[in-house]
Parts: sequence; C-alpha cells; structure tokens
Amino acid sequence: MASSPSVEDLRLVLAISRTGSVGTAARELRISQPSASQRLARLERTCEVRLFERDTRGARPTVAGAELAQRAEHILGHLDEVYAATRAAAGGPRLVVGTFASLAPILFPVLDASLAELDIEQQVDHGHFLVEKVAEGTMDAAFIAIADQMALPRGTVTRPVGRDELVLFVPPGVALPGRGKQPLKDRQIPFSTYDRGAEEIRARLIAFGARARHGVTLGTTVAMARRSSHLALVPRSALSGELRPGEQLVPAPFRYRLTLSLVTSPTPPARLTRLLPHLRKTINLSRPS
Repeated sequence: MASSPSVEDLRLVLAISRTGSVGTAARELRISQPSASQRLARLERTCEVRLFERDTRGARPTVAGAELAQRAEHILGHLDEVYAATRAAAGGPRLVVGTFASLAPILFPVLDASLAELDIEQQVDHGHFLVEKVAEGTMDAAFIAIADQMALPRGTVTRPVGRDELVLFVPPGVALPGRGKQPLKDRQIPFSTYDRGAEEIRARLIAFGARARHGVTLGTTVAMARRSSHLALVPRSALSGELRPGEQLVPAPFRYRLTLSLVTSPTPPARLTRLLPHLRKTINLSRPS
C-alpha cells in the first residue's frame, strides 16, 4: 500500500458501513456526496480491493470492507481515548485494564472492589486488539481467553489466571439431560464460550442430539435459557454467584476446558498479580495446571 489511511478515510469507511449509504455517511460527516465517493474510490485504488458493493439500494461492505471498518472502529476509538488518558496521567495511581465483552460484567466489579485505591480505566474489545494495546504500551493488562490460540506480539507475556469449564445451566422446572448416547436429543440448547471454540462446541452438542443455538454473549445465552425455559451450555464462571432460586448447574455431557489468561508487559502491575488468587476464587475458576 502506498500510504497509510487518514483519519478522515477511516471515519468515512466506518460511517458507510454503519449507515449502508455513501450519501447518508457524507451528510453525517458534513461533506458532499461527490467528495465522499471520490475519497472512497481513491481509498479502494490504494487498497487495491473493492471495499463496498454499491447499487441503488445502498452500499454493503465486502469482506475486505468489513475488515477495514472493524479496524477503523478500533483505531478511532483508540484516538478518542488519547486526551482522556493524557489528563488521567496527571492524577493518582492508575491502571488501564481490558477484557472481552462477556467477561466485563464479571471481572470489573471484582477489580473495582478489590483495588479501590486505584483509578482503573476499564476497556472492552476483542482479545487480539487488547493484546495489541498491551504491546504498544497503552494498556497495562488484558484478561483474555485466546492467549493459547494466538501468537502473542513481542513485548508481552502471559500467565494463566485459572481454568474454566463448560456446564449446563438448568432453569427452574427444566428437565435434566437424559441418558444414553444422545442425552440432549431434540433439546434446544443455546450455548456460548469466550474462546474460539464455538464451532467445535456446536458440533459436539449436535452429536449429543441437541439443536444448538449460538448466543452472542454469555449474558444473552443465559437470558435466552431463562426466558424460553431451556438448558444452556456456558462457562461455569458466567454464573459465579448469580444463580437465582431454583436454578442449578450440572456437568456438561462432554468435557471442554477454557483458560483465562492475563497478558501484560514483562513487568506486570504488582497489585494486579497479587490479586489473581482472589480473582480466581471469586469467579469460580480452578487452579491452572
């Protein structure tokens, strides 16, 4: 590529992806539609790929366009944090900690209560983006579940926080799994995981007779099960301390282990590493092997 994209290029790609229209994106960015079209055409020539399929119905991102839009959202969000981070640096002790969306409502309340003396800036993003922030020095620590499924960038180290496992969540009045080779036969089972094993889990549920449905987050999956009175397959930590009366967790019909990891620079925040045993216990993880 001849040059790096400008901030204006990234804002345009993100706006078109979000609105589905070059004209609407142009109005949102307060530029003319011809100017937006010319800028998009120039960007496509630079990338040497088509970013949007455009017709009378609007503009739809190609695979390449969707990838650029995702990266644009990440980069622009990062830029938006610059001034806030600069102001916060003049204050007291501060940690920037990130994690993925499903774990955030479980992890951050524990950190907030246990490290009350620190100003903890909470960030949520996909695991590989969080690791990039740690590598570039703009994030102190990231809690992710894909450390053993990716190549970590130079300047980062990982340590296992704890092991998790998939369990069946059983709402009140819902029958337990059956017996035999297909204990979930004809049962609708929403499921969710926080690593990259969704397709493997779906296949294994189907092998046990289930009609598997993927929930977009852990919270969504549990809510689906509660509303429709179905079993759900989720990591045990998703319901640590959150079971309602009559609800229970039972073993899954197959074993699937997950590892929650902490990614930091080679010199990790001491306060945070000392907290790991308490964190592991609080969110119901087992000791890493």
